[in-house]
Amino acid sequence: MKNKFLQTGKIVGTHGVRGMVRIQAWCDTPEFFCSLKKVYLDKDGKQSLNIVKSSPHGNVVIAQIKGVDSIEEAEKYRNKVLYMDRHDAKLEEGRYFICDLIGCQVFDSATSKKLGVLSDVSETGANDVWHIKDGEKEYLIPCIDEVVVSVDVDNEKIVISPLKGIFPDEN
Repeated sequence: MKNKFLQTGKIVGTHGVRGMVRIQAWCDTPEFFCSLKKVYLDKDGKQSLNIVKSSPHGNVVIAQIKGVDSIEEAEKYRNKVLYMDRHDAKLEEGRYFICDLIGCQVFDSATSKKLGVLSDVSETGANDVWHIKDGEKEYLIPCIDEVVVSVDVDNEKIVISPLKGIFPDEN
């Protein structure tokens, strides 16, 4: 079952004396985080914070939280993990939350053979690399159009056309 609230960043410090905070965004880009107007302090969405304004600043986001007007108030949020409601995100076609991909079964498009389970995703810059676990063995595949045939996160199924030499028993 997909979680409604997803980790999206962490408040790592303050910025200035008027209550601004520095957020390490755990998103593809800081701009994505800046599109959020409400974040949560818990995975159940019970405690919310309204973002008055935010902007990318190097590798962090500088944000003003409604009602937080001093450095002392902002300091109370240091090291707090932030969550977003998945319904607040508008993902492009073919884009997925990493947490939804983890645990999906991976199959070969040519043979329908199960190759393993997606266990991790490494973000390398050029393209993501998917970690496929089959028992104790781990295989790394590039997440590129030539390899990924289809992704169905609702049914936890990924179909790939593996590059030669990655998996054993290939012709």
